Amino acid sequence: MSNSKSSVRVFALACILSLSFSTLADELVISETLLKQGDSTAAVNLALSYAKSKDFTKAFDLFAQAANQGNTDAEYHLGIMYRRGDGVPQDYVKAAKWYEKAANQGEARAQYNLGVMYSRGEGVPQDYAKAAKWYEKAANQGSVRAQNDLGFAYHIGEGVPQDYAQAAKWYEKAADQGNAEAQYNLGLMYDSGEGLPQDYAKAAKWYEKAANQGDNSAQNNLGIMYNKGDGVSKDYGRAIEWYRKSANQNNANAQYNLGTIYESGEGVPQDFNEALQWYKKAAAQNQPQAQYRLEKLYSEGKVSINLVHKPSTSTGKPVPSMSN
Repeated sequence: MSNSKSSVRVFALACILSLSFSTLADELVISETLLKQGDSTAAVNLALSYAKSKDFTKAFDLFAQAANQGNTDAEYHLGIMYRRGDGVPQDYVKAAKWYEKAANQGEARAQYNLGVMYSRGEGVPQDYAKAAKWYEKAANQGSVRAQNDLGFAYHIGEGVPQDYAQAAKWYEKAADQGNAEAQYNLGLMYDSGEGLPQDYAKAAKWYEKAANQGDNSAQNNLGIMYNKGDGVSKDYGRAIEWYRKSANQNNANAQYNLGTIYESGEGVPQDFNEALQWYKKAAAQNQPQAQYRLEKLYSEGKVSINLVHKPSTSTGKPVPSMSN
């Protein structure tokens, strides 16, 4: 009989939860009741509502209650709150502790974030091997950032033996899910022929995917490919278009490349003043080629009409994901 009454009570509370409450206080009463009965999910959902409204103190209290009942989602969010300092003093050690609790229960987001903390030495001793271990666990569950960062680890041999085939494999998994960093990294590998057969057409394809998502390094490299005609038909107009997109995001190499375009008059009317402006922007970021050309423009007063334009190299460094 008591079990029947308990079932009715839980059912009634669940029905009430499905209604639209006028205040979060109403939801809190219901959630606390369900929490006492072992339903930590209700507390997590309410905590997320508080966090969304920037009431981090209440959110933290509810996450803590649920986490202490072993709720994996709550453990993960406690890790986030300690890492960011939302509602509590920032504490990387406690962040890592809660991430690890969730990670050990198979929470992919926690596994990835714990990997990032080991990579950076935040709250735990820096350990690239452990970072790679957690990235792999998350990557095998489909975490796109973990896939890119595992590829990055194999690419540069950080925590794992350097293995270009493994790097390309994980980059491609992330790239196929739309990760811009992985698309750029895969483009780099095809562009340079590092670990993969050099294939400019495939490089341009992946650069374009990343460039269309706003990746400024990919935009610059795609501009170079149109400038040279590598993997795509030579097209100064498209080269300038991509250089400008990248340069407007403050990419120093793209600013230099735009400067050389205007200095040489390739695809645009020759304009030394415009070249000067782009060289200045790049030189201010310590771009060495721009600093050299800027000095030449000042010392010569003009540029030889026989100048041969040479865009900067499209090879660059692979990049890890931007973590939470």
